[in-house]
Amino acid sequence: MPFRVLAPDHTGITVSDLERSLAFWRDLLGFEVSHRTHQTGAMAEEITGVSGAEISLVVLRAPGGHKIELLQYDAPSDRKQHIDIRPCDVGHAHVALVVDDLDAVVSAIGGAGWSPAGKPQTLQSGPNAGRRVVYVRDPDGTTIELMQPA
Repeated sequence: MPFRVLAPDHTGITVSDLERSLAFWRDLLGFEVSHRTHQTGAMAEEITGVSGAEISLVVLRAPGGHKIELLQYDAPSDRKQHIDIRPCDVGHAHVALVVDDLDAVVSAIGGAGWSPAGKPQTLQSGPNAGRRVVYVRDPDGTTIELMQPA
């Protein structure tokens, strides 16, 4: 192979309301703001492949160092404002976060517009046996898997 992947850098999530999403990730989950920026013009179009792209974004740093990039596309005007993609649909992706108290997080997320997709379950087998897990979704359909160690 003539190349190699050196490391993951960040996970990008397109959102409809940057401030609402920022409040969730920063204020509720405790992620730290790394930086904010605005991208437009030829460079934004070439990077994304979206004609007329105009993007407001915030990069947050998670405990442990992984970064979440929240992107709010301000243009083009024909962008979809909401999609209803399910975990079983091709193209769906999620971020998994390890938390110390799954029930406390699930209880707290409702005020930020997030809700559990189901009920927390304890994994019975495999490398994560004993972990409690549940998917949660925001108003945009973004999915996070919350995992509490055994």
